[in-house]
Amino acid sequence: MKLQPLAERIVAKPVEAEAKTASGILLTEQSKNKTQVAKVIAVGKEVKEIKVGDQILHAEYGPDRFKQDSDEYLILKEEDVLAVING
Repeated sequence: MKLQPLAERIVAKPVEAEAKTASGILLTEQSKNKTQVAKVIAVGKEVKEIKVGDQILHAEYGPDRFKQDSDEYLILKEEDVLAVING
């Protein structure tokens, strides 16, 4: 599926939450929090600071979520992006 977001919107795919804590404790599905990290798939023409391939930290309640087959995607405004993750 090829999506082209409009204006200042971004399409991103959520990054899977870690299954293990830093100390080595395994987490169950219910105890994992939804991650606020996503990889940018496409950007609208008015997006200035974010590009395809960036990994971003987004606001918890900002994006709209939708599923295509078994994949989940986010559509959010550039203003809902809190940071670009480097490294």
